Amino acid sequence: MAEKKWIVALLLSIFVGSIGVDRFYMGYIGTGILKLITLGGFGLWWLIDLILIATKSTSFKKVTWVE
Repeated sequence: MAEKKWIVALLLSIFVGSIGVDRFYMGYIGTGILKLITLGGFGLWWLIDLILIATKSTSFKKVTWVE
């Protein structure tokens, strides 16, 4: 598991999450590319990821949140 700063992931998700940069940061390259191609799943995927990151969800198995 990779340790990632929660605030960095949140800011990336807010500002450039619609093009998948947050997913690339967290180590999810494949879904980052899909998110990039679909422009954040036409906005819906971006919103879901934003909520999951903001709540420090455990849905991201590869990530351990650090302050």
